[in-house]
Amino acid sequence: MALLLAAFTDPGHGSRDDSGVLRLLTAPAALAQPEAEQPGKATPAPPVLGDGTARWQTERVLPERGMLVAYYGTPGTGALGVLGETEPRKAFRRLLRAAAPFERPGRPVRPVFELIVSIADAHPGKDGDFSHDVRKAQVRRYVDAARELGALLVLDIQTGRSDFLDVAQRWSWALEQPHVGLAIDPEWRMKRHQVPGRVIGGVGAAEVNRTSAWLSDLVVANDLPEKLFIVHQFRTSMVRHIGRIKARDGLQLVQHVDGFGTRGQKLDTYRAVARPDVFAMGFKLFYDEDVNRMGAEAVHRIRPRVRFVSYQ
Repeated sequence: MALLLAAFTDPGHGSRDDSGVLRLLTAPAALAQPEAEQPGKATPAPPVLGDGTARWQTERVLPERGMLVAYYGTPGTGALGVLGETEPRKAFRRLLRAAAPFERPGRPVRPVFELIVSIADAHPGKDGDFSHDVRKAQVRRYVDAARELGALLVLDIQTGRSDFLDVAQRWSWALEQPHVGLAIDPEWRMKRHQVPGRVIGGVGAAEVNRTSAWLSDLVVANDLPEKLFIVHQFRTSMVRHIGRIKARDGLQLVQHVDGFGTRGQKLDTYRAVARPDVFAMGFKLFYDEDVNRMGAEAVHRIRPRVRFVSYQ
């Protein structure tokens, strides 16, 4: 199978058309004929294995020897990333084309939507935390579309002066879904008196661990498949005491190295912050800001090896 679909859907089998673009021979019905949305519909959990093995122990989120490829953004606008430039199903088709060059024999690729659901602001807002949440109905549209299309969904939170855990818990209704994971972005985590966009934020390992512990408990208590837990970073100062971050049952930790520029600049940033002893590694590609943007071959050559790549 050329492109790995999520384990909770019926996988299609991949082939290529004359242009070399990957297509799905058995595409999800929603791709061809959009259906009415079914708010809150969850995929029924399969029976617990007879030996008592939890789903997260057998349904891993990273394809074995493969990788994840994501489109990043927020609903309704392309200002924060490519995902928001069009509606979810059209974005999914574009994502499949972007993901296809990352395939390798025996190394499948899995598609991901990374959706910013809490957005940092330059003004305090009603609650004074310099962040606001995207409307629930907009997020539900992506939750449902990702499930129907066989993609993973990652909720990205930029929390301003609020704690990552407090904001993550507001999205528990979505994170209870088998295909939905979480990303935290310390760039936008402000201390008291700091304002997003004026300084680069940061977070300590203790707050990261509180957030991951809560998400791990949610996975285990609900017998869910393994989830992504992503930490964005492009400066060492953005994650304090990073070596104290703990592995968690039911979570695949990913360090997503952001930062735009030339290939050399991006690789220098990656090597400066990468902690493959703690995380699987992620890497961001910018359509507009990168100079001589890396292709799949260049990304595959990066060491430590990249397992998650996103386009913004």
